[in-house]
Amino acid sequence: MSLTKALYFQAISLKKGGTRASVPCLMKRTHRSLLAATLVQWFDADYRAAGAAGRVRDVDRVNWFRCLPFVILHLGCFGIFIVGWSWTAVYAAVGLYLVRMFAITGIYHRYFSHRTFKTSRWAQFIFALIGASSAQRGPLWWAANHRQHHRESDTPADPHSPVHHSFFRAHAGWFMCTRYYATQYERVRDLARFPELVWLNRFDKAVPAGLGLGVYLCGVWLEHAVPSLGVTGMQLFIWGFVLSTTVLFHATASINSLAHILGTKRYDTGDESRNNFWLALITLGEGWHNNHHKHMSCTRQGFYWWEIDITYYCLKLLSWLGIIWDLRQVPRKAYDRSEQLAQKNCAAVA
Repeated sequence: MSLTKALYFQAISLKKGGTRASVPCLMKRTHRSLLAATLVQWFDADYRAAGAAGRVRDVDRVNWFRCLPFVILHLGCFGIFIVGWSWTAVYAAVGLYLVRMFAITGIYHRYFSHRTFKTSRWAQFIFALIGASSAQRGPLWWAANHRQHHRESDTPADPHSPVHHSFFRAHAGWFMCTRYYATQYERVRDLARFPELVWLNRFDKAVPAGLGLGVYLCGVWLEHAVPSLGVTGMQLFIWGFVLSTTVLFHATASINSLAHILGTKRYDTGDESRNNFWLALITLGEGWHNNHHKHMSCTRQGFYWWEIDITYYCLKLLSWLGIIWDLRQVPRKAYDRSEQLAQKNCAAVA
Protein backbone atom coordinates (compact mmCIF):
# COMPACT_ATOMS: atom_id res chain seq x y z
CA MET A 1 0.00 0.00 0.00
CA SER A 2 1.34 3.45 -0.86
CA LEU A 3 1.99 6.11 1.75
CA THR A 4 -0.91 8.24 0.47
CA LYS A 5 -3.42 5.39 0.74
CA ALA A 6 -2.16 4.41 4.17
CA LEU A 7 -2.65 7.96 5.45
CA TYR A 8 -6.13 8.12 3.91
CA PHE A 9 -7.37 4.90 5.53
CA GLN A 10 -5.74 5.78 8.83
CA ALA A 11 -7.51 9.13 8.84
CA ILE A 12 -10.88 7.49 8.06
CA SER A 13 -10.32 4.96 10.81
CA LEU A 14 -9.56 7.62 13.39
CA LYS A 15 -12.59 9.67 12.40
CA LYS A 16 -14.86 6.65 12.79
CA GLY A 17 -13.47 6.11 16.25
CA GLY A 18 -14.43 9.62 17.24
CA THR A 19 -10.85 10.92 17.37
CA ARG A 20 -10.01 14.13 15.58
CA ALA A 21 -6.90 13.78 13.44
CA SER A 22 -5.62 15.74 10.52
CA VAL A 23 -3.78 14.33 7.55
CA PRO A 24 -0.81 16.71 8.12
CA CYS A 25 -0.53 15.38 11.68
CA LEU A 26 -0.56 11.81 10.43
CA MET A 27 2.00 12.63 7.77
CA LYS A 28 4.25 14.22 10.38
CA ARG A 29 3.96 11.11 12.55
CA THR A 30 4.67 8.84 9.59
CA HIS A 31 7.72 10.83 8.53
CA ARG A 32 9.08 10.68 12.07
CA SER A 33 8.65 6.91 11.98
CA LEU A 34 10.47 6.68 8.65
CA LEU A 35 13.33 8.84 9.92
CA ALA A 36 13.63 6.71 13.04
CA ALA A 37 13.72 3.54 10.94
CA THR A 38 16.37 5.06 8.69
CA LEU A 39 18.50 5.94 11.70
CA VAL A 40 18.35 2.34 12.94
CA GLN A 41 19.23 1.12 9.46
CA TRP A 42 22.62 2.82 9.78
CA PHE A 43 23.41 -0.03 12.17
CA ASP A 44 20.97 -2.80 11.19
CA ALA A 45 20.46 -2.91 7.41
CA ASP A 46 17.56 -5.38 7.62
CA TYR A 47 15.51 -3.33 10.10
CA ARG A 48 12.12 -2.69 8.46
CA ALA A 49 13.81 -3.12 5.07
CA ALA A 50 11.29 -5.64 3.77
CA GLY A 51 8.35 -3.76 2.29
CA ALA A 52 10.10 -0.40 2.67
CA ALA A 53 9.20 0.46 -0.92
CA GLY A 54 5.52 0.38 0.03
CA ARG A 55 6.00 2.93 2.78
CA VAL A 56 7.71 5.55 0.63
CA ARG A 57 5.94 7.71 -1.94
CA ASP A 58 8.83 7.91 -4.43
CA VAL A 59 10.99 4.77 -4.25
CA ASP A 60 13.40 6.10 -6.89
CA ARG A 61 14.21 9.27 -4.99
CA VAL A 62 17.56 9.42 -3.23
CA ASN A 63 17.19 8.96 0.52
CA TRP A 64 19.79 11.51 1.58
CA PHE A 65 19.27 10.92 5.29
CA ARG A 66 19.98 7.19 5.01
CA CYS A 67 22.97 7.95 2.78
CA LEU A 68 24.38 10.59 5.13
CA PRO A 69 27.37 8.37 6.11
CA PHE A 70 28.17 8.00 2.39
CA VAL A 71 28.07 11.78 1.94
CA ILE A 72 30.22 12.35 5.03
CA LEU A 73 32.75 9.86 3.68
CA HIS A 74 33.14 11.98 0.54
CA LEU A 75 33.39 15.23 2.48
CA GLY A 76 36.02 13.61 4.67
CA CYS A 77 38.34 13.34 1.68
CA PHE A 78 38.98 17.07 1.97
CA GLY A 79 40.66 16.25 5.26
CA ILE A 80 43.87 15.50 3.36
CA PHE A 81 44.40 19.27 3.18
CA ILE A 82 44.25 19.44 6.96
CA VAL A 83 46.21 16.35 8.03
CA GLY A 84 48.87 16.60 5.33
CA TRP A 85 50.53 13.54 3.90
CA SER A 86 53.32 11.05 4.41
CA TRP A 87 54.57 8.14 2.36
CA THR A 88 53.24 5.79 5.04
CA ALA A 89 49.75 7.22 4.63
CA VAL A 90 49.95 7.01 0.82
CA TYR A 91 51.18 3.40 0.94
CA ALA A 92 48.37 2.51 3.34
CA ALA A 93 45.78 4.09 1.02
CA VAL A 94 47.08 2.25 -2.05
CA GLY A 95 47.49 -1.05 -0.20
CA LEU A 96 43.99 -1.02 1.28
CA TYR A 97 42.58 0.01 -2.09
CA LEU A 98 44.21 -2.95 -3.88
CA VAL A 99 43.33 -5.54 -1.23
CA ARG A 100 39.70 -4.45 -1.06
CA MET A 101 39.38 -4.05 -4.82
CA PHE A 102 40.46 -7.68 -5.15
CA ALA A 103 37.87 -8.60 -2.51
CA ILE A 104 35.15 -6.84 -4.52
CA THR A 105 36.18 -8.19 -7.92
CA GLY A 106 37.35 -11.65 -6.94
CA ILE A 107 34.99 -12.40 -4.05
CA TYR A 108 31.84 -10.27 -4.17
CA HIS A 109 31.68 -10.45 -7.95
CA ARG A 110 33.28 -13.62 -9.27
CA TYR A 111 32.52 -15.79 -6.25
CA PHE A 112 29.36 -14.63 -4.49
CA SER A 113 27.58 -13.27 -7.57
CA HIS A 114 28.62 -15.84 -10.18
CA ARG A 115 30.07 -18.80 -8.23
CA THR A 116 32.91 -19.19 -10.73
CA PHE A 117 35.03 -21.23 -8.30
CA LYS A 118 34.71 -23.15 -5.05
CA THR A 119 36.24 -22.71 -1.62
CA SER A 120 35.81 -23.83 1.98
CA ARG A 121 33.29 -22.31 4.36
CA TRP A 122 36.05 -20.77 6.48
CA ALA A 123 37.75 -19.17 3.47
CA GLN A 124 34.36 -17.98 2.25
CA PHE A 125 33.78 -16.19 5.57
CA ILE A 126 37.24 -14.60 5.62
CA PHE A 127 36.80 -13.45 2.02
CA ALA A 128 33.39 -12.00 2.93
CA LEU A 129 34.94 -10.11 5.86
CA ILE A 130 37.53 -8.50 3.60
CA GLY A 131 34.87 -7.68 1.01
CA ALA A 132 32.60 -6.15 3.66
CA SER A 133 35.44 -3.81 4.70
CA SER A 134 35.03 -2.05 1.34
CA ALA A 135 31.86 -0.36 2.67
CA GLN A 136 29.85 -1.44 -0.38
CA ARG A 137 27.08 -3.13 1.63
CA GLY A 138 26.94 -6.82 2.49
CA PRO A 139 27.84 -9.77 0.23
CA LEU A 140 24.25 -10.99 -0.18
CA TRP A 141 22.89 -7.55 -1.06
CA TRP A 142 25.72 -7.05 -3.55
CA ALA A 143 25.26 -10.45 -5.20
CA ALA A 144 21.45 -10.19 -5.38
CA ASN A 145 21.56 -6.85 -7.19
CA HIS A 146 24.33 -7.96 -9.50
CA ARG A 147 22.41 -11.05 -10.52
CA GLN A 148 19.44 -8.85 -11.36
CA HIS A 149 21.74 -6.63 -13.42
CA HIS A 150 22.73 -9.58 -15.60
CA ARG A 151 19.15 -10.77 -16.01
CA GLU A 152 17.93 -7.31 -17.00
CA SER A 153 21.09 -5.77 -18.45
CA ASP A 154 20.42 -2.38 -20.06
CA THR A 155 16.66 -2.70 -19.80
CA PRO A 156 14.44 -0.44 -17.66
CA ALA A 157 14.58 -3.13 -14.94
CA ASP A 158 18.38 -2.96 -14.75
CA PRO A 159 19.26 -1.26 -11.43
CA HIS A 160 22.14 0.71 -12.93
CA SER A 161 21.88 1.05 -16.69
CA PRO A 162 23.22 4.34 -18.12
CA VAL A 163 21.24 3.52 -21.26
CA HIS A 164 17.85 3.82 -19.57
CA HIS A 165 18.76 6.02 -16.60
CA SER A 166 20.97 9.02 -15.94
CA PHE A 167 24.71 8.65 -15.47
CA PHE A 168 24.38 9.57 -11.78
CA ARG A 169 21.64 6.97 -11.31
CA ALA A 170 23.81 4.29 -12.96
CA HIS A 171 26.91 5.29 -11.04
CA ALA A 172 25.61 5.87 -7.51
CA GLY A 173 21.98 7.00 -7.36
CA TRP A 174 20.51 3.54 -7.80
CA PHE A 175 21.71 2.19 -4.44
CA MET A 176 20.92 5.48 -2.69
CA CYS A 177 17.19 5.17 -3.40
CA THR A 178 14.67 3.04 -1.52
CA ARG A 179 13.85 0.68 -4.40
CA TYR A 180 17.13 -1.21 -4.09
CA TYR A 181 17.78 -0.84 -0.37
CA ALA A 182 16.42 -4.14 0.94
CA THR A 183 18.36 -7.34 0.30
CA GLN A 184 16.45 -9.64 -2.06
CA TYR A 185 17.24 -12.83 -0.16
CA GLU A 186 15.16 -14.96 -2.51
CA ARG A 187 17.70 -14.28 -5.26
CA VAL A 188 20.61 -15.56 -3.18
CA ARG A 189 19.19 -18.61 -1.44
CA ASP A 190 22.47 -20.43 -2.08
CA LEU A 191 24.21 -17.84 0.12
CA ALA A 192 21.45 -17.09 2.62
CA ARG A 193 21.80 -20.57 4.15
CA PHE A 194 25.02 -19.44 5.84
CA PRO A 195 24.12 -17.51 9.04
CA GLU A 196 27.55 -15.88 9.24
CA LEU A 197 27.04 -14.32 5.80
CA VAL A 198 23.54 -13.17 6.76
CA TRP A 199 25.00 -11.51 9.88
CA LEU A 200 27.66 -9.70 7.86
CA ASN A 201 24.99 -8.63 5.40
CA ARG A 202 22.63 -7.39 8.11
CA PHE A 203 25.24 -5.44 10.07
CA ASP A 204 27.11 -4.25 7.00
CA LYS A 205 28.61 -1.18 8.72
CA ALA A 206 30.36 -3.20 11.43
CA VAL A 207 33.39 -4.33 9.44
CA PRO A 208 34.08 -0.95 7.75
CA ALA A 209 33.76 0.76 11.14
CA GLY A 210 36.18 -1.76 12.65
CA LEU A 211 38.64 -1.22 9.83
CA GLY A 212 38.44 2.57 10.18
CA LEU A 213 39.07 2.34 13.92
CA GLY A 214 41.93 -0.09 13.38
CA VAL A 215 43.59 2.19 10.83
CA TYR A 216 43.29 5.16 13.17
CA LEU A 217 44.74 3.27 16.15
CA CYS A 218 47.57 1.97 13.98
CA GLY A 219 48.37 5.56 13.03
CA VAL A 220 48.35 6.63 16.69
CA TRP A 221 50.76 3.81 17.54
CA LEU A 222 53.10 4.66 14.65
CA GLU A 223 53.02 8.33 15.64
CA HIS A 224 54.54 7.46 19.03
CA ALA A 225 56.55 4.34 18.17
CA VAL A 226 58.13 5.55 14.91
CA PRO A 227 57.83 9.36 14.84
CA SER A 228 60.32 9.55 11.96
CA LEU A 229 57.56 8.33 9.62
CA GLY A 230 55.72 11.62 10.10
CA VAL A 231 52.33 9.92 10.30
CA THR A 232 49.51 10.59 12.77
CA GLY A 233 46.39 8.67 13.67
CA MET A 234 44.05 11.06 11.87
CA GLN A 235 46.33 11.26 8.83
CA LEU A 236 46.40 7.49 8.42
CA PHE A 237 42.63 7.36 8.95
CA ILE A 238 41.90 10.00 6.29
CA TRP A 239 44.27 8.52 3.70
CA GLY A 240 44.07 4.82 4.52
CA PHE A 241 40.34 4.58 5.11
CA VAL A 242 38.36 7.65 4.04
CA LEU A 243 40.11 8.49 0.76
CA SER A 244 40.90 4.87 -0.11
CA THR A 245 37.28 3.77 0.47
CA THR A 246 35.87 6.66 -1.58
CA VAL A 247 38.16 6.03 -4.56
CA LEU A 248 37.43 2.31 -4.26
CA PHE A 249 33.71 2.95 -4.54
CA HIS A 250 33.97 5.13 -7.64
CA ALA A 251 36.35 2.72 -9.37
CA THR A 252 33.88 -0.11 -8.74
CA ALA A 253 30.90 1.99 -9.81
CA SER A 254 32.66 2.94 -13.05
CA ILE A 255 31.96 -0.59 -14.30
CA ASN A 256 28.23 -0.01 -13.86
CA SER A 257 28.33 3.35 -15.61
CA LEU A 258 31.38 3.93 -17.84
CA ALA A 259 31.78 0.29 -18.91
CA HIS A 260 28.38 0.54 -20.59
CA ILE A 261 29.33 3.73 -22.43
CA LEU A 262 33.05 3.74 -23.28
CA GLY A 263 35.07 0.96 -24.88
CA THR A 264 34.90 -1.76 -27.51
CA LYS A 265 32.56 -4.66 -28.15
CA ARG A 266 33.93 -8.08 -29.03
CA TYR A 267 30.63 -9.93 -28.66
CA ASP A 268 26.98 -9.23 -29.33
CA THR A 269 25.56 -9.50 -25.83
CA GLY A 270 22.26 -7.72 -26.40
CA ASP A 271 23.35 -4.83 -24.19
CA GLU A 272 25.90 -2.01 -24.17
CA SER A 273 28.63 -3.71 -22.12
CA ARG A 274 32.12 -2.72 -23.33
CA ASN A 275 35.75 -3.77 -22.90
CA ASN A 276 37.88 -0.94 -21.57
CA PHE A 277 41.61 -1.30 -20.90
CA TRP A 278 41.85 1.65 -18.49
CA LEU A 279 38.91 0.49 -16.41
CA ALA A 280 40.49 -2.97 -16.31
CA LEU A 281 43.64 -1.46 -14.84
CA ILE A 282 41.98 0.44 -12.01
CA THR A 283 39.60 -2.44 -11.16
CA LEU A 284 42.14 -5.27 -11.47
CA GLY A 285 40.44 -6.83 -14.48
CA GLU A 286 36.75 -5.89 -14.31
CA GLY A 287 37.07 -3.60 -17.32
CA TRP A 288 36.77 -6.54 -19.74
CA HIS A 289 33.07 -6.13 -19.25
CA ASN A 290 31.85 -7.21 -22.67
CA ASN A 291 33.80 -10.46 -22.30
CA HIS A 292 32.17 -10.99 -18.93
CA HIS A 293 28.64 -10.32 -20.13
CA LYS A 294 29.08 -12.88 -22.89
CA HIS A 295 30.59 -15.60 -20.68
CA MET A 296 29.73 -14.61 -17.12
CA SER A 297 30.26 -18.03 -15.58
CA CYS A 298 34.02 -18.21 -16.14
CA THR A 299 36.55 -17.00 -13.57
CA ARG A 300 38.76 -15.19 -16.05
CA GLN A 301 37.52 -11.98 -17.67
CA GLY A 302 40.59 -11.02 -19.69
CA PHE A 303 40.34 -13.72 -22.34
CA TYR A 304 43.60 -12.98 -24.16
CA TRP A 305 47.12 -12.66 -22.72
CA TRP A 306 47.20 -8.92 -23.40
CA GLU A 307 43.95 -8.37 -21.51
CA ILE A 308 45.38 -7.76 -18.05
CA ASP A 309 43.27 -9.42 -15.36
CA ILE A 310 45.09 -9.10 -12.04
CA THR A 311 42.15 -10.51 -10.11
CA TYR A 312 42.35 -13.72 -12.11
CA TYR A 313 46.10 -13.98 -11.52
CA CYS A 314 45.51 -13.68 -7.77
CA LEU A 315 42.74 -16.27 -7.87
CA LYS A 316 44.98 -18.62 -9.82
CA LEU A 317 47.63 -18.23 -7.12
CA LEU A 318 45.07 -19.03 -4.43
CA SER A 319 44.11 -22.16 -6.37
CA TRP A 320 47.77 -23.29 -6.41
CA LEU A 321 47.80 -22.84 -2.63
CA GLY A 322 44.67 -25.00 -2.34
CA ILE A 323 42.53 -22.23 -0.86
CA ILE A 324 40.13 -22.21 -3.81
CA TRP A 325 39.53 -24.76 -6.54
CA ASP A 326 37.46 -25.67 -9.61
CA LEU A 327 38.03 -22.35 -11.40
CA ARG A 328 35.74 -22.25 -14.42
CA GLN A 329 37.68 -21.80 -17.62
CA VAL A 330 36.93 -19.62 -20.63
CA PRO A 331 34.94 -21.78 -23.10
CA ARG A 332 36.57 -22.61 -26.43
CA LYS A 333 33.79 -20.93 -28.37
CA ALA A 334 34.85 -17.59 -26.85
CA TYR A 335 37.86 -17.67 -29.20
CA ASP A 336 35.84 -18.65 -32.25
CA ARG A 337 35.97 -15.69 -34.67
CA SER A 338 32.50 -16.55 -35.92
CA GLU A 339 31.23 -15.83 -32.39
CA GLN A 340 32.82 -12.39 -32.38
CA LEU A 341 31.75 -9.17 -34.00
CA ALA A 342 33.45 -8.02 -37.20
CA GLN A 343 36.93 -6.65 -36.60
CA LYS A 344 35.95 -3.19 -37.79
CA ASN A 345 33.15 -3.04 -35.24
CA CYS A 346 35.32 -4.42 -32.49
CA ALA A 347 37.89 -1.73 -33.07
CA ALA A 348 35.40 1.12 -32.98
CA VAL A 349 35.55 3.03 -29.72
CA ALA A 350 32.31 4.49 -28.47
